[in-house]
Amino acid sequence: MRPEIVTTIASALGLAGLALLWRYGLSAKARSEAAAARKRADTVLHWDISASGFFLFLFCVIVGGVLGQALALLCLRLGGISPTGISTGGEAAHASDMAMLFLGGAFQGGMLGGVCFFRRLLHKREKPAAAAVAAGVSPAGVLRKGIGCELIALPVVGATALLWQGLLHLLHIDYQAQDLVDLFAEADSPLLLGSMTFLAVVLAPLTEELIFRAGLFRYLRTRAPRWVALALPALLFAALHANLASFAPLAVLGLIFALAYERSGTLAVPILAHALFNLNTILMILGGVGM
Repeated sequence: MRPEIVTTIASALGLAGLALLWRYGLSAKARSEAAAARKRADTVLHWDISASGFFLFLFCVIVGGVLGQALALLCLRLGGISPTGISTGGEAAHASDMAMLFLGGAFQGGMLGGVCFFRRLLHKREKPAAAAVAAGVSPAGVLRKGIGCELIALPVVGATALLWQGLLHLLHIDYQAQDLVDLFAEADSPLLLGSMTFLAVVLAPLTEELIFRAGLFRYLRTRAPRWVALALPALLFAALHANLASFAPLAVLGLIFALAYERSGTLAVPILAHALFNLNTILMILGGVGM
């Protein structure tokens, strides 16, 4: 598809997002609905867990990610592939890309494994942090709210990215695009492209929403000032991606997902919105539109 067509579609989606932002975020009716949702979330999203239990949750997540990446690194070494991505055994040129993808997927999968280990083996009596659909939210409602959240995020995150990159230029700070952005733009293997898409659209949204929204945000929202509960998980979410160019946009995206979780009462909404946002980014890159 020609870049001009992709840009036109992206602009239309952005305008739709602005309309939804006004209706569900900025209007008087939206503010009233948000206040009621916050009050309802005090019950629906309450996490009855001790401080020691919460830190055990974080420990499981961190150890899971480290172990997952360590095992992946071991597998790469056994396969004759350097951790720097340079093949030592005559593999094809795209081995470096696959190695980077493998390490990233192992880290995400390890963190997800840590969440599951905590939930299933160490904290069986705890109410599930990610009940698929909360009371009163149908699958159709999840779909509608997830799409709406993603559309709202597009213009807000896009504007944040422009302002953030302008600030970096003003301060003469060099930055580079995320590694995965370059990988998608240069991918010439169906296996590589499919694997990266699975990582970005399935594994990453599920893992990151379980950790940052159902974990950190859910724990902090009834134990810390509201701005801390919103800001800290969003900043850590952005920092996880280890890329200066995307730090501020991803922090804002994290805020939007937290508000969507609180507003809807179900983690399924930010998971879906996260997946759709990443898919939209992939399609724009493949369509030749710079991010």
